[in-house]
Amino acid sequence: MGNVIADRLIHPVPARKLVGAARDTTLPVDVTRPAKIGPNAILQLIAVMREEQHDRWLRDIFYRSGLSAMLLEPPTEMVDETAVADLYKALFERLPPAAASRIAAKAGIYTARYILAHRIPKPVKIILKLLPSRWSAPLLLRAIQRHAWTFAGSGKTSVVTGNELAIEIAANPIAMPGCVWHGAVFETLLRRLVSAKASVRQTDCCRNGAPACRFEIALSDRQR
Repeated sequence: MGNVIADRLIHPVPARKLVGAARDTTLPVDVTRPAKIGPNAILQLIAVMREEQHDRWLRDIFYRSGLSAMLLEPPTEMVDETAVADLYKALFERLPPAAASRIAAKAGIYTARYILAHRIPKPVKIILKLLPSRWSAPLLLRAIQRHAWTFAGSGKTSVVTGNELAIEIAANPIAMPGCVWHGAVFETLLRRLVSAKASVRQTDCCRNGAPACRFEIALSDRQR
């Protein structure tokens, strides 16, 4: 079922076909994708900083990361993971820590909102919201894992869907303090599709020498 939900994030199908298709667990995973990340990691950061009128900081971090041309002509396709990593590195170097964390997290929220509005078909959203969270959470996590190349680049993403729920990104190429961007993306998706009281907490980080950035998930389970 997880593979099917994951595919429907980018390949919508009529809702009546979803249950039958869910039995197909042989769909291949493309491991040949280049080390690139979805442009929203950059686009939504621009949107947040312009919304908050941080134009000077915005120009500075793009200059520091060598991406000034990208600020003038924002990306419309997948971007090199090193560009995203350099941009967020400059964000945390240039801004006070609290401001950088808040802006990065807000960019993550905006990224998740874009995914919800443009990448997840309405029938899938309805099904996830109707299911008990003990079922919908693993489905969503497997969908996130299957499309991890959009937010993890060359990092290897795995999920835990048993008694505990977690997402891990080994060798996360855009790890940052608290990995607030990733955490905000995951938490927003979970709150909108699984449980309004879902929370995501980072417990390990590649920046601190851990093999993977680990995001542990807590739910307010909807018993049925």
